[in-house]
Amino acid sequence: MRSRYLLRKIGWALLTLLFVLTANFFLFRVMPGDPVALLGRSQRLSAAALDRQREVFGLDQPLLAQYATYLRQTLSGNLGVSIISGDDVWSMIAARMWPTVLLVGVGTALAALIGVLAGIRAGWKRGSAFDRGGLYSSLILYATPEGWLGMILLIVFAGSLGWFPAGGYSSSEGGDILGHLALPVLTLTLGYVGQFMIVMRSSMIDVKGEDYLVLARAKGLGDKRIRRHHAVPNAFLPSFTLIVLSFGFVLGGAIVIETVFSWPGLGLLTYQAIKDQDYPVLQAVFLLSSAAVVLANLLADVTYGFLDPRVEEV
Repeated sequence: MRSRYLLRKIGWALLTLLFVLTANFFLFRVMPGDPVALLGRSQRLSAAALDRQREVFGLDQPLLAQYATYLRQTLSGNLGVSIISGDDVWSMIAARMWPTVLLVGVGTALAALIGVLAGIRAGWKRGSAFDRGGLYSSLILYATPEGWLGMILLIVFAGSLGWFPAGGYSSSEGGDILGHLALPVLTLTLGYVGQFMIVMRSSMIDVKGEDYLVLARAKGLGDKRIRRHHAVPNAFLPSFTLIVLSFGFVLGGAIVIETVFSWPGLGLLTYQAIKDQDYPVLQAVFLLSSAAVVLANLLADVTYGFLDPRVEEV
């Protein structure tokens, strides 16, 4: 049963990746505009030079022929070169990956830790002042646009108070990465903490009335022991899935936040590629980020199946 469950999940993940691969190609082809014409305006290329550029990047071929070339190159690990800069796309992504992993990874980890701990307390003490305050705060933060929140923090802590740098990754000396990281991470943490708190609180409320907790109380177990050893392990499963899926979005970056803080990661690279209609870069970034989400979803499904064998029967 477990092997069939695992094979079924892997099969669906592969089909999803194939769909993403196909959609990834056609998505950017339906965008208005011509990237080569944009390149011609910026570099003042002649009509003959533009035609040569279209031929080099295969944009003069029929759409299905472009799709076949795209599949063959992608499956062989060749993501092409940038239309705008001419740089290898793999090299561009590799140079931007670590800043994004650092930013989104740290922000997601902090948000998950704070949100889960707050959700445990709020759900266990439902109706308390902490529960009401935490719930309202989480809803407000969850509904707040990340870009707007980032600009407010930037104006207050970088502009008015001058406590942190206004943007970038580090100074010319490269020794103050933490200072540049503080405001983007704070923005991500505040923006994500609400969802973890709400999910964990809801799960704790659901398990509070379960029979096994009533039995534990009847046996004379203390409140803290019941919460720690009986309620939390069962209530944590939905939050565990959310945490794993959230880390799947790491490679996708935080486009708005990286743009606001001029953070040189994959999010800012994506924004620049969208603005320049750089098809190879857009396809590569979206393909890698989508693949990361699919793999994270597969990991969450498989791990959840081991943690709770009942889901394998579904």
